[in-house]
Amino acid sequence: MKLVNLPRKATAVAALCVSIALSPFVQAESDIMERSFCVFDPVGANGPLFAITKTFQPVALREGIKLDLRAYTDEKVAAEDFKAGQCDAVLLTGTRAREFNRFTGTLEAMGAVPGEEEMRLLYNTLSQEKARPFLIDGDYEVAGVFPGGAVYLHTRDRSVDSVEKLQGKRIATLDFDTASVRMVRHVGASVVGSNSANFAGKFNNGSVDLAYAPAVAYSPLELYKGVTPNGGVFKYALAYMNFQVIIHRDRFPDDAGQMVRDQAIKRIDEAYEIIAEAEAGIPDDVWMHPPQEDVAEYDKMLRKVRLSLLEDGVYDERAINLMKAIRCRVDASRSECAS
Repeated sequence: MKLVNLPRKATAVAALCVSIALSPFVQAESDIMERSFCVFDPVGANGPLFAITKTFQPVALREGIKLDLRAYTDEKVAAEDFKAGQCDAVLLTGTRAREFNRFTGTLEAMGAVPGEEEMRLLYNTLSQEKARPFLIDGDYEVAGVFPGGAVYLHTRDRSVDSVEKLQGKRIATLDFDTASVRMVRHVGASVVGSNSANFAGKFNNGSVDLAYAPAVAYSPLELYKGVTPNGGVFKYALAYMNFQVIIHRDRFPDDAGQMVRDQAIKRIDEAYEIIAEAEAGIPDDVWMHPPQEDVAEYDKMLRKVRLSLLEDGVYDERAINLMKAIRCRVDASRSECAS
């Protein structure tokens, strides 16, 4: 099993986020801008995500920003501190970011983004200046959205290879995420409340039967321990994970968000190279490939759950419609494109 250097591949996603977020704010040396940047890392100040952000403090200082980096092992606390004004900017997963912007928080909607081609079109659309109104919600602006890769179901038992076999199985579920809880219950599985910091441990020690995560988490969170020796990774994208940099609008120049997005779209290939490398790092014999006829049924199931969450106000209708338009642009033969 090839594990060498994979943690650096995963943390490079965070590095990309931070470097993009910092690059626009060039100030004169006599005009230093002091700003706090709260960073979620399951391991904390000694973790890989936070370590990579520390390397950018001197870079930020040269560009006129004195950064106060703060590590959080609990993503909920990072979000709450940002909301309370104790952080000028914050790095969160897209699901947690939903409370600050329902539009961008909907980008992780289940089955809404089938693959990289659709996600690239989505990011290109959101990087345009005319998209800014969708990225602003009150005092908050989503300054950048960065791909984290497709979310896959990890199982400790390869015989669990269909929706029917999920019934009664224990799944580590982000209990703050209404969408995830709804999906797990929809397939008849048991919700085991978890968060970004502890879901991997529960999976690895056998407290749960299954967990979901992108490939960039496989090595750093040691998910191979839960997968070995009898498990696997089901290669079907349940959703497409992203990271979001959110800022307090009144603490940065008005054009800061757009400048970050302009930089981000120029470097999007780097993010996808990181994701591709992480996926290639999962051994071939670990992947589980569903039959094509099953994939069509999974698509229908996710669409049903997605629309129910839209009806209940969990998802933003504008984002749902945008992603549908993109799916149909890529593949007009999809059954949903007839309506």
